[in-house]
Amino acid sequence: MLCALERFAPLPLQESWDNAGLQVGLTEAEVSGALLCLDVTEKIVDEAQEKGCNLIVSHHPLLFRGLKTISDLTDVQRTVMKAIRAGIAVVSMHTNMDNAEGGVNFRIAQKLGLQDVRFMGPRQVGDVTCGSGVVGELSEPMEACDFVQKVKNLFNVECAMSNELLQRPVRKVALCGGAGDFLLDDAIALGADAFITGEMHYHQYFGHEQQIQICVIGHYQSEQYTSEVFHEIIEKECPEVRTEIAETNTNPIFYF
Repeated sequence: MLCALERFAPLPLQESWDNAGLQVGLTEAEVSGALLCLDVTEKIVDEAQEKGCNLIVSHHPLLFRGLKTISDLTDVQRTVMKAIRAGIAVVSMHTNMDNAEGGVNFRIAQKLGLQDVRFMGPRQVGDVTCGSGVVGELSEPMEACDFVQKVKNLFNVECAMSNELLQRPVRKVALCGGAGDFLLDDAIALGADAFITGEMHYHQYFGHEQQIQICVIGHYQSEQYTSEVFHEIIEKECPEVRTEIAETNTNPIFYF
């Protein structure tokens, strides 16, 4: 099953700072069930146990940096200990899944109903075309206020952070799930009417009035449908493996 995921989103597609791939566990273990999620926490490990899954497939890696100790001092260490004790393997598909064709950003575009979706800045890794962020077109132009509301509704967003509303219709949309603000200038250069991402620094909102509609919806919210991509890959390539999409909401940010 790990091979199927890596065929879809090869590990060489990940960014240099990332740590995708096997995080915890044995590569040859027979899979009793796979729990699909965005983040790996103690509660996620509990849910995997309750559902009889001995594999967790997450988007965000449990281990970004090496651990010098494994104890009960941090949430990551406790989660690693709990997974090992329960015999649960953890695999993460992070920026390789962001950068893959048909991956995280393509799923966001699909949810929005974008057409002619392509990478914002395609590049080659070996014989594979990949890229950070995608751009596409709405089937019909929308007023900016209606567009922002549509995004909020589709991604169940309590509060979207936007700049001044655009006074022209939105048709061409660029997007990048998670922390994608590094692509704002690329979106502008491509002539996008709107740019959607999960996080953006404060000062980047300045200076783009009536140039592009910025719509920032939250890191978790922007990538919440990644588990659907995992499910489709596994169902197609390994139909004998039972998959469960996690019910535990791991978003650490609350809106009051």
